[in-house]
Amino acid sequence: MVQKSGFLASEAGVELSVFFQKKGMAGFFSGEGFILQKLSGHGTAFLEIDGSAVEYDLQPGQQIIIDTGNLAMLDATCTVDVRSVKGVKNVLFGGEGLFNTVVTGPGRVVLQTMPISNFAGAIAAILPSK
Repeated sequence: MVQKSGFLASEAGVELSVFFQKKGMAGFFSGEGFILQKLSGHGTAFLEIDGSAVEYDLQPGQQIIIDTGNLAMLDATCTVDVRSVKGVKNVLFGGEGLFNTVVTGPGRVVLQTMPISNFAGAIAAILPSK
């Protein structure tokens, strides 16, 4: 499963299809939306990942909690859910928003270090303005 804008190109043996998040709240608040792209078959695929890719191999039941928008791709064996950030101070001053994405294994998870929205904000801060 790949973030909805992540697929660039592939060999003919790779099939691209749409995958809908089964959990409504996860789809709505996870930063990835209800739709992911599913890649299957055999061959090489090229994906867009913003920043660097950091890979984790989750064991059955093992969870990783990540900031929304940093999820680049994951195995179909993983499940995605959301968890609200606890504490008013964390919500107001933590800079991470109201929700985190929770991915549960087994399977491989690849995170991107700088989602395009963060990159755009970093660039906008140094652009000259009139």
